[in-house]
Amino acid sequence: MDKATVNAVLKRAQQLCRERGVRMTEQRLAVLRLLCASDRPLGAYDLLEQLRGLVKNPAPPTVYRALDFLLEQGLVHKLESLHAYIGCTHPDHPHASQFLICSDCGEVNEVEDPAVTRSLDAAGEALGFHTQRPVVELLGTCAECAHKAHGKTLS
Repeated sequence: MDKATVNAVLKRAQQLCRERGVRMTEQRLAVLRLLCASDRPLGAYDLLEQLRGLVKNPAPPTVYRALDFLLEQGLVHKLESLHAYIGCTHPDHPHASQFLICSDCGEVNEVEDPAVTRSLDAAGEALGFHTQRPVVELLGTCAECAHKAHGKTLS
């Protein structure tokens, strides 16, 4: 996200927390800022390393508690296949997102397709399956990496 988008997301996150009656601490905000500003998903220990110097005495449990809070509030998403997190660009409403993850460059794009969500809900319901946290991750190659690979094969 560019700086203006990051600032808008952070401002909206703080507003949502006030409306929900939950506390956005400085450490939670710092973790969210790092995730939103990053050009790639970050793991907990990546965040811990980046927090050094930004907050007082960051420790793994503090980072994990911040991530749990941010997940609970729908402000970040966990990418299960990468064991990493990304900031949510539209936390205003609960949603089940789908993620397109490039195996070559690591780019992640969040897609929110209600038809995919409905289809998976129906399939789960037909089997009596109760979804706790719907996560759909598609691993593949982004357009830019595919173009680069295609260009190399033609040379």
